[in-house]
Formats: sequence, C-alpha cells, structure tokens
Amino acid sequence: MPFGCVTLGDKKDYNQPSEVTDRYDLGQVIKTEEFCEIFRAKEKTTGKLYTCKKFLKRDGRKVRKAAKNEIIILKMVKHPNILQLVDVYVTRKEYFIFLELATGREVFDWILDQGYYSERDTSNVIRQVLEAVAYLHSLKIVHRNLKLENLVYYNRMKNSKIVISDFHLAKLENGLIKEPCGTPEYLAPEVVGRQRYGRPVDCWAIGVIMYILLSGNPPFYEEVEEDDYENHDKNLFRKILAGDYEFDPPYWDDISQAAKELVTRLMEVDQDQRITAEEAISHEWISGNAASDKNIKDGVCAQIEKNFARAKWKKAVRVTTLMKRLRAPEQAEPAKPTLPAAAMPDSATSPAPATTAAPDNTAPTLGSGSLPSPSPSLGCSLI
Repeated sequence: MPFGCVTLGDKKDYNQPSEVTDRYDLGQVIKTEEFCEIFRAKEKTTGKLYTCKKFLKRDGRKVRKAAKNEIIILKMVKHPNILQLVDVYVTRKEYFIFLELATGREVFDWILDQGYYSERDTSNVIRQVLEAVAYLHSLKIVHRNLKLENLVYYNRMKNSKIVISDFHLAKLENGLIKEPCGTPEYLAPEVVGRQRYGRPVDCWAIGVIMYILLSGNPPFYEEVEEDDYENHDKNLFRKILAGDYEFDPPYWDDISQAAKELVTRLMEVDQDQRITAEEAISHEWISGNAASDKNIKDGVCAQIEKNFARAKWKKAVRVTTLMKRLRAPEQAEPAKPTLPAAAMPDSATSPAPATTAAPDNTAPTLGSGSLPSPSPSLGCSLI
C-alpha cells in the first residue's frame, strides 16, 4: 500500500484531509493516549481494518515531535513482533498514522482468562519481546517505553504472536541519550539517575515485565496515600536507584532459579553489566528447558487483580516525559544490593551475585538533592 505524504522536513507538501476520508472510514475514537487519539479505521475499497493514530499539531511541539518520531522509526522497522506501519498522511493540522490492527488482548487479560498458566507461558511472551527488541537494538533503536500495556496479542487465535506497539518515545542511539523519559515503574536506574543511557534501558524494562508476569507484583511498587504522586515517585526512584527489589515469598516460592537468575541479569543496576537482549535469548530459561510447567495461575492472578485493577496503579504507570528540570542525583554510586543465597545462580558463567535482586537491609545513602522530585509542576504527566 503506498504511503501518503511523509515529508517531515521543511518542505510543506501536505495531504488534503479529503485524501484520508476518501480512502478510510475512521469511525469513533476508541482510545485516547497522551499525544493522540486512536481510531479503528476501515479501508473503503477492501474493507480491511487498521489502527489509526491521529496527532493534532495544535496540541504543541511535543505532540508534533512525537508524531514525526513515530513515523521515522516505524518506516525503519519490519519484524513479526512489531506492529507494522501501513500508511501516513500529513495535513496542515494533523498527522494520521495507519498501523496493522491487533485484535487480540493485552497480556494481563489473556492470563486472567487462562485455566492454566506457567513459567513456560511467560517464557514464550518474553522470548518474543526479546527477539523484537534485539532486532530494534541491531538498528540502534531504543524503544524507551516498554511496558505491559504496550504488549498485545496480534489476534485471538490460541497460538497468536505478541506484538509491540507505541513507538512515539523510541529514539535512534546516535551516542548515549540524556533526555529522561518513559513510564516511572519501568525506568532503569541510569534514567532515574540522569546518567547517559542507551539500549540497556529496554532490557531493564523487560526484566520488570518478566517480574510482574511471574509474580503478579511490580518489583518497585510503593504504597502511598491516594494522589500523593510526589512521595510515590521519590520512594519509587530511591528503590530503583538501589536495585531494591526482592523475590518475596510466597509469590516466588514456586518460581525456578533460572527465572530468578534471568530477572536478576536483566535488572542489573550497572547498565554496562546488564545482559543484552541477544544474550538473553540464549539464556536457558528462554531457549532451553529451564522454565517450569507448574501452574502458577492462582497466585499470579490474585496479585494482578490486587495490584493492577486499581486506579492508583493506572495513575502511577501513566506515560510521563520527565522534564530536564528534574534534579540529577548527587550521589554517583548508590549502594548495590546483594542477591540472597536462595536466588544465587548455579551456572559458572553467571555474573557476580552482588549486583542486583534482593538487597540487604542497608538503605542506600542519598543526599538531599539526590532524587528527582517529579510532580505535575515539573512536567510529570500523571493522571
């Protein structure tokens, strides 16, 4: 299918709005995201259904930048686990991005509907995400906003593939990146700490996703009063900087050591030591037989319903672009937690154990200005 106008530079070669409406029926808005409205579009000549994202230029520079960025990145990629770009139209007032339509469910919904759910199911999901991310990283593309909400099943068939969506924060890694952005619960320590960062942030986010899918709990969730986002994020970021998470009983009692070891390597605080997506694909829990077949559905579903059905969590994970006004940590090296003996990897090729996972009881030493202090006034867009 030919693309519409995709000129994004100074040349003003616009499509007419009628070019969009002559070809597609957009219907009603089915979802509103931070920068755009999403429609289910129907191509008039074929009856095929697509997803249409409409960005309004009048909504500001950030919206225009997000639209242009998503178009540029999506034109570069072609992978079975990434929603493919179909068509683009740029009018004087809008950007229209047409994508493949994923008709399946989000991963959470799929888990809740299963009669049986095991580590092998999670391994299958994570493998597909790793393969897509390894492909992106081979092109020096950093997604920067990997999270469960951006992972959906392509269709409702039993063996449907997983696809990654939402590329408006993706960025080409031309040198290390400084601009902090993403979703708070999934941010890597180097982003929270205002260090320069790159592709390893995606591997950290995959570790967070894997942790949630195996336990039903977020690794760094902080319980605070309703709408107290500033304290929530301060405490959350403090834990992220220190790698302060644990494999808590009873939620992790039935999870294999291989799974814990891969989570630990993905959520390594030191980005230079973190496992890459390509390396993770070869891990025994992904490509071998280390993932357990034991049914963990009851425990995982109970925690999912407890932690993720609440408005509080939905507010906490709203995409946020952390503004440059966020204060950089003054403490260069937070204390690193040690992996308890129960979670120590057995493999001789595994990394040194004193790098992440469950910490000891020593709180990291942080200066008064060492944590970002996000709030709506500082540009954190928390609903």
